[in-house]
Amino acid sequence: MDWFDNLNPAIQALIATIFTWGVTALGAVTVCFFKKVNKKVLNTILGFSAGVMIAASFWSLLAPAIDLSEELGYIAWILPATGFATGGLFVLLSDRFLDKVLKGKSDLKSAVSLKRSILLISAITIHNIPEGMAIGVAFGGIASGTPGMSLIAAIMLAVGIGIQNFPEGAAVSLPLRNEGFSRLKSFMWGQASGLVEPIAAVIGVVLVLTVRSILPFLLAFAAGAMIAVAARELLPESIQENKNLATLGLIAGFILMMVLDVALG
Repeated sequence: MDWFDNLNPAIQALIATIFTWGVTALGAVTVCFFKKVNKKVLNTILGFSAGVMIAASFWSLLAPAIDLSEELGYIAWILPATGFATGGLFVLLSDRFLDKVLKGKSDLKSAVSLKRSILLISAITIHNIPEGMAIGVAFGGIASGTPGMSLIAAIMLAVGIGIQNFPEGAAVSLPLRNEGFSRLKSFMWGQASGLVEPIAAVIGVVLVLTVRSILPFLLAFAAGAMIAVAARELLPESIQENKNLATLGLIAGFILMMVLDVALG
């Protein structure tokens, strides 16, 4: 682990998000073997990922944002609260924009399938932007000496996001296959939805290291975006087949992230 610890934070974030993209691609490759994936398994994974992301949002992002605000001489809650709200609104407004586009195009019957496929890819790609930035902000925060940030917490954040990227990759490729796309094209579009994460991660690192005064806002923005994704996408989807499995997955993911962050961070 020492070799990784000594790397430039931008390289660390890039490696971490290459992993998350790889898991997206792994999810997308299921289109080569299955027409459908067991819903109970996927929903348990989604619940687990939601638990990891909720725990990481507080211990790895929001709590450090509050501590850093105090260290920088700001009122402790202003930047974190503003950033958290902005991150959540970013996800909500992105979804609303896509919903309006879909509604506006729904009357074009000859293009409905293609439009639906494009919007599906766009929706998951947009969700991956704040996730990639969250990873970049986490690694950049370590390099900038932000209190409460740790390497293990940043790595676990990437692992949690990576895990929930598996069903996202499948969620793109499998419907595209059902729309008539070839297996290769379905896989390529599925994995492409995760390519924005490395780009967003590097941007997050650069912002953290060059504009430290707004780091509390960026940390909280990432936290708000992840909570919004968990609340709007992961949790509603995870309880469709089996609420008990989804709940157990969420509890397990939350406890794992909490223990690793608190005990090893």
